[in-house]
Amino acid sequence: MPLELCRTVAEFRAACDRVRSLGRRVGLVPTMGALHAGHVALVHEARRRADDAAVTIFVNPTQFGPNEDFAKYPRTLESDLAKCEAAGAALVFAPEAGEMYLAGETTRVRVDGLTAHLCGRVRPGHFEGVTTIVAKLFAVAGACTAVFGRKDYQQLKVIQRMTADLLLPVDVVGFPTVREADGLALSSRNAYLSAEDRQRALVLSRSLAAAVRRFESAERGAGALRRPVEQAISAVGLSPDYVTLADSETLEPFGDDAVVGDRALLALAVRVGGARLIDNVVLGEDGAPGASE
Repeated sequence: MPLELCRTVAEFRAACDRVRSLGRRVGLVPTMGALHAGHVALVHEARRRADDAAVTIFVNPTQFGPNEDFAKYPRTLESDLAKCEAAGAALVFAPEAGEMYLAGETTRVRVDGLTAHLCGRVRPGHFEGVTTIVAKLFAVAGACTAVFGRKDYQQLKVIQRMTADLLLPVDVVGFPTVREADGLALSSRNAYLSAEDRQRALVLSRSLAAAVRRFESAERGAGALRRPVEQAISAVGLSPDYVTLADSETLEPFGDDAVVGDRALLALAVRVGGARLIDNVVLGEDGAPGASE
C-alpha cells in the first residue's frame, strides 16, 4: 500500500478512523522529523505491535525555549517521507503549525512531579509543550499504540502519566535506545556535531557503560555511581546540564549519600559543540551502552 501523506487534522483523523473501521490497529510514532535509524526502528516496532504504522512529523514550537534551536532544527520532509515508506509506514501526518495551534489558542497540558527534575529543571516549559502537542496528536489519531524511544526516558514517563491521568485510549510503550556501533545514541541533533565534537560525545555512553559495570559489581552508593560519570564528562572539557541518579519511576533524584535499590535511572544532558545531547541507562535493567545492545 502506498504511503499516504496527510497535511490536515481532518485528513489524518479520517485516515486513522479508516484503519480502525477495517478492524486494524494504528501504531503511532510521533517525531519532529529529521528521521534516522532510531526513528525507523520505532516504525518497525509500531508495525510489530499494531497493524498500520502512522508517523507524525512536526517541529513543535512550544517545547523550545527562547534561546534553543527551533529555527535551525533540521527539517527534511522529503527524505523523511522516503524513510517512512521504506520502513513500511502506511500514514504520515505532517501539519503546518496552524493546524495544531489554532488562532487564539490558550490551552496547555501540564504534568507535575515527573517534570520537576532532569530536563524539566533546566528547560522551563519544555515538558508542557511536549505534553500539549502529544495530547493533541493522541486526540487526532484516536485509539492506538504509541511508540517512544527510551533515550528520552523522562519524556516517556511523563507521556505515560499524562495518558493514564487523562484516560486517553492510547497504549504508550517505550523502545530501547538505538545507538551507533561505537555507542553514541542516535539523535537528530548529532548532525550539529563536528568530527572532533562527535569524538568527545562518546564520553556520554562510555561513562554510562562504566556505571553499569560498577552497578553489576554490586556498587549501590549513589555518589559512587554518579560522580565518576560527571568527572569523566568534565575530563574531556564538557560541562553537563546535569548528571542525575534518580528513582526510575518517580524520577526523584537520590542524594550522593543514598544507597540505591535494584533499579535506578542514571540520566545526563551535556552540551557538545552546537548540540545538547541526552542519554541514560536504567541500572539493574539495561546493559552497558555499546557493549551488546
